[in-house]
Amino acid sequence: MGTLDYDYSSENLEGVHRVAVPPPRPFFQSLKMSLKETFFPDDPLRQFKSQPGLRRVILGLQYVLPFLEWAPRYSFEYLKSDLIAGITIASLAIPQGISYAKLANLPPILGLYSSFVPPLVYAMMGSSRDLAVGTVAVGSLLMASMLGHAVNVNENPKLYLHLAFTATFVAGVLQAVLGLLRLGFIVDFLSHATIIGFMGGAATVVCLQQLKGIFGLNHFTHATDLVSVLTSVFSQTHKSKRRPKFFFISALAPLASVILGSLFVYLTHAERHGVQVIGHLKKGLNPPSAENLTFGSPYFTTALKTGIITGVIVLAEGIAAGRSFAMLKNYNIDGNKEMIAFGMMNILGSCTSCYLTTGPFSRSAVNYNAGCKTAASNIVMAVAVMITLLFLTPLFYYTPLVVLSSIIISAMLGLIDYEGAIHLWKLDKFDFFVCISAYIGVVFGNIEIGLVAAVLLSVIRVLLFVTRPKTLVLGNIPKSKYYRSVDQYPTAQSVHGVLILEIGAPIYFTNSSYLRERISRWIDEEEDKLKSSGGTRLQCVILEMSAVGSIDTSGLSMLDELKKSIDRRGLKLLLANPGGELMKKLERSRFLEVLGEEHIYMTVAEAVSACNFLLQSDKLKPGDGEVETYMV
Repeated sequence: MGTLDYDYSSENLEGVHRVAVPPPRPFFQSLKMSLKETFFPDDPLRQFKSQPGLRRVILGLQYVLPFLEWAPRYSFEYLKSDLIAGITIASLAIPQGISYAKLANLPPILGLYSSFVPPLVYAMMGSSRDLAVGTVAVGSLLMASMLGHAVNVNENPKLYLHLAFTATFVAGVLQAVLGLLRLGFIVDFLSHATIIGFMGGAATVVCLQQLKGIFGLNHFTHATDLVSVLTSVFSQTHKSKRRPKFFFISALAPLASVILGSLFVYLTHAERHGVQVIGHLKKGLNPPSAENLTFGSPYFTTALKTGIITGVIVLAEGIAAGRSFAMLKNYNIDGNKEMIAFGMMNILGSCTSCYLTTGPFSRSAVNYNAGCKTAASNIVMAVAVMITLLFLTPLFYYTPLVVLSSIIISAMLGLIDYEGAIHLWKLDKFDFFVCISAYIGVVFGNIEIGLVAAVLLSVIRVLLFVTRPKTLVLGNIPKSKYYRSVDQYPTAQSVHGVLILEIGAPIYFTNSSYLRERISRWIDEEEDKLKSSGGTRLQCVILEMSAVGSIDTSGLSMLDELKKSIDRRGLKLLLANPGGELMKKLERSRFLEVLGEEHIYMTVAEAVSACNFLLQSDKLKPGDGEVETYMV
């Protein structure tokens, strides 16, 4: 990095553009615009503008119930595609639903109930064409882990069931409220790295939990950490009085299907020889369960905590899945409408014997690959599940639990995204650390520990970004008027006697002290460097402010203190490219009067030009006692 000499006379300042202060706006108008930008960045009411009254009513109904938008245009071609996709995902949803209900320590029939009512609700209210609704393994495991700490499902299965319904209701209310208040940004605290680590850890724990079904263990730990699970396995293997005659079924279970497994057990009566089966499933549609919601129970706080945590987790997965497939088909989904749809299907589901549901990646991928065209594929799936509930549930009596375990394991292996973790390592070491912390916390602690640790690390990183913003030294790109980071562009040349710093974030109370100290340190380092090289002493400090979108009172006080500190050093302070919001605050705080408008410029190049002119006007002497002229 070299240095550059400039020759700027007063003639060069004729083309300087002054930075304007935006015209003042009434308070309520400013408040309205701020609220709109915060909560309505997508401007959802835009479609209602300049529309007649009846049209607004129709658009309003379509906004609340998106199926009214695509239903009038529904064609036979769409029906064929959705019929194939719906039957395909039903063939996956039925065994997965039963498996995930067992994972949640709930009656298996609840998995089928949860694949009937929620898909119908989502088909009416959801905005994604590809999302297939149902229960998920991570949500099921979370519910089993958190409720299991408070209530033993074997000792009090009725209370456990009621708490599961209550937690589902709480999750639904939370999701709907987030959507109605347009607070979906809260879900963004679950970063990509957090989700990769958490899902991988949860998938590992889910696979470990299936050892109970694989080995046919009657007594198994309710803990989810690695040590407890392995201890439970090895403590029971030597206690078996006899080896089941049909133990080889367990070995072949990962390759078996529900139909073949059930048929084989039925023909060989394997259930009499130690192979555990589902048993009786009640025929009929979802019974009402609203009276089972336990708001007055002493365990309500457990259900509340479970509902909040599981609600946020499955909401993040559902919205991420919906957006992913929408991008593949080049259409947009409304995240807030999705939250409302998820919320309503969980609220109604909790009142119809369903537990937590969302739009899982695996099932939605099957729906997408099967060629679905609209959300009607969920209706087809619900009809298939309804037929199963009415007529086919007795056929599942002989389904071995080991088949359900293998189904869960095969689904969970895809959630261990080791390639994503490797990519994080290459891209960002801190994100990789967050990912691994979530994984280790889930596997060696429990799901709550892993989740809390990952979220805390993500929040700490956000705080570090806010409290420790980047400040960069800028230099001139040769033969141009552009000024860029000297670290990014090694050929960029510094200007004799001028220190140019770029502030890379808004200035708030959280970072104002740090910026004051860091800028002072930059000045000290620049002065020391110039003294050691025997060059021109430092005379001007230019702050490039384009990234400072806003500033609070602490930031304004910092600028005032910085100005006084720089004045005491005998230096000049100039600002380059401050935005409108910053200029309004500078004017209201009277900092503009203190600094002077002649010290604020639209570009760094103009500020550098003016710096030399000001120095010559004030007759500032460099170290050798002469006024220097800086030549290009």
